[in-house]
Amino acid sequence: MCVKGLYFLTVLSGLAASGVLRVGGMRIYTSGDVEAVNGTDVRLKCTFQSSSAINPNSIIISWSFRPLRPGREESLFHYQQRPYPPLDGIFRKRVSWAGDVMGRDASILLQQVKFTYNGTYICQVKNPPDVHGTVGEIRLRVVTTASFSELLLLALAIGGGIAAVVVLLVIVVSCRRCRKRRQRQLEGSEEAPRKERKDPTACHPSRSFHLYLSETSIEIDSSDGMISDPSTKSESSSEEEGPSSDEEEDDDSD
Repeated sequence: MCVKGLYFLTVLSGLAASGVLRVGGMRIYTSGDVEAVNGTDVRLKCTFQSSSAINPNSIIISWSFRPLRPGREESLFHYQQRPYPPLDGIFRKRVSWAGDVMGRDASILLQQVKFTYNGTYICQVKNPPDVHGTVGEIRLRVVTTASFSELLLLALAIGGGIAAVVVLLVIVVSCRRCRKRRQRQLEGSEEAPRKERKDPTACHPSRSFHLYLSETSIEIDSSDGMISDPSTKSESSSEEEGPSSDEEEDDDSD
């Protein structure tokens, strides 16, 4: 019995390793409950994971709608190589593709939702050979005005965005001021007053002396080229010469 059990486990492990047996399947993730204001657009988010490589030519995405009131489930949207929106019904021209197959996104966009859109939206993805797995469901509730929680989230989002912009502006202004300060410091260090070079021919004012020229004139004798005494006469010399001239006149009279 033990030998047979070991043999069976060995065969199963070999099949799993060779890819004959696949573990897991298609897994789909949705946002669950969604609330939208009447007349606005809402994105129904649906993402998936597959155990097989994504083949955009063979993958199939389908959306269906189940209303709140008693009624049958109806096809809403289909994707196979390209999107196929509904051609009639309440969703005509109100559904558009908002996903990315290679990005494992199967989301759609509902435009200008109405109160008749209240219900459950079912997302199903098949990626052959991975065609089995769970489906995703989104319960949409269309309201007249946004709830307090959504308004709070919106206010927080707007406030956070404004705060981020303000912080960014403060950082930019601070960086510019720092750069200007550095430039001023560099310019100030380059233009620092240098030590004045002293002129060796100049002396300090305390050690200087002044030369004064008297108001005298120097006469030069043209005969011998000798310099004679100044021609200015003092008052004493004029007084002395005065009497001598008188005495000569007296002598002549005698």
